Amino acid sequence: MKLKFCGGAKSVTGANYLIDDSVLVDCGLNQGSSFLEKINFEPFAYDPKNIKAVLITHAHIDHIGRLPQLYKAGFRGDIFSTPPTKDFAEELLLDSENILSKEARDKNKEPIYNLEDVGKVMRLWKKIDYHEKLKIGDLDIEFFNAGHILGSSVILVSSAEKRIIFSGDLGNPPAPFIKDAEAIESADYVLMESAYGGRLHENLESRKEMLEDFIEEATKAGGTLMIPAFAMERTQELLFELNDLVENGRVPKAPIFVDSPLAIKLTSVYRKYSQDTKYFREEAIELLKKGDAIFNFPGLKTTLTTEQSKEINNVPPPKIIIAGSGMSQGGRILHHEMRYLPDPKSAILFIGYQVNGSLGRRILNGEKWVKIFGEEISVKCKMKSIAGYSAHADQRQLLDWLHPMRLSAKKVFIVQGEENNMLILAQKIKDELALESVIPSIGEEYML
Repeated sequence: MKLKFCGGAKSVTGANYLIDDSVLVDCGLNQGSSFLEKINFEPFAYDPKNIKAVLITHAHIDHIGRLPQLYKAGFRGDIFSTPPTKDFAEELLLDSENILSKEARDKNKEPIYNLEDVGKVMRLWKKIDYHEKLKIGDLDIEFFNAGHILGSSVILVSSAEKRIIFSGDLGNPPAPFIKDAEAIESADYVLMESAYGGRLHENLESRKEMLEDFIEEATKAGGTLMIPAFAMERTQELLFELNDLVENGRVPKAPIFVDSPLAIKLTSVYRKYSQDTKYFREEAIELLKKGDAIFNFPGLKTTLTTEQSKEINNVPPPKIIIAGSGMSQGGRILHHEMRYLPDPKSAILFIGYQVNGSLGRRILNGEKWVKIFGEEISVKCKMKSIAGYSAHADQRQLLDWLHPMRLSAKKVFIVQGEENNMLILAQKIKDELALESVIPSIGEEYML
């Protein structure tokens, strides 16, 4: 079996792995720094016409975002994922196309794909459940729950003699409503993400207490609390916990706005699968059966239209605004940041990973001035990051997931992380599990 690293190597984003020159695992957009974003305009490292199938671990854009571009370049094979992943993907690709088209126009470039390409890609997409057997040529494929977001998968690719595991993104258990990642007992080779390979999260109870404390501090200051949130999973987890805090009177009363059309649409996908025991925890299903609308509570307002979004400005503080994008790289959060970053009474809370070079990372790193829509904006508001809200496994969880494979694995390829986190994780894998680990570079090939 031949494995080529076409993306996701020495980078958090852009996951793209090629097996035997004919099957891809993920085909993600490169996000973050301008250097990474330039890579999206480069030709693929293989001929898309020769790709028989693409296996998708989950629906985040850094794992699916170049699929329409792949189609445009000649791909006509099959795409496989779990049902929720396909449902999410259509909304996310449409949203991404809108953002990328605007960026291309601003830079006088041709967009890397258009709406027609998105529609044609979705017609190639087939749904497959966890543990449903799939055969592509000489390869046997099986999807396992990754516990990262609804429908996320770890993918096992087997030939007659080799078993290789693609972790995708692994979850941060226990998530409030989706099930934990499944244990994998054995594999010859493992591709493992490392976004938090050098760090540990706060525990679940700590993160909720930190959220409660920061909301209380921000609302008492009489300002606006901005929460840049990824439209999928992070927003829904936040709503799930705010539901409990608000309904039990643990935070001061203040209007809470979900100012993200995409998040509102994706939340409807969560509702669609919220009674399905393949995906949702029994406890969450029981809550729903008792009549608790887990994504709705007093004081919550959703703003679909631009006009509704603008009206938030007229609501006096204290108020809480949850808006995309999660790394402040686009979306409605930018308009709120322009307005409230200079306000010492206001605050910004980061609950997701901020890629190096992103606006969110620059704010979090303490830059006093940032550029938004070409305008220099001063940063005087309070800020906080709660890593426990990440949907990624931390170092301990990554090692625990890898542990059952320690006796069978010949090599671990560390991907989808910043290099410093990869190096720390590689040393931990060597010290604790006595496994050989490799940090591949883009374009490297291995015969397994």
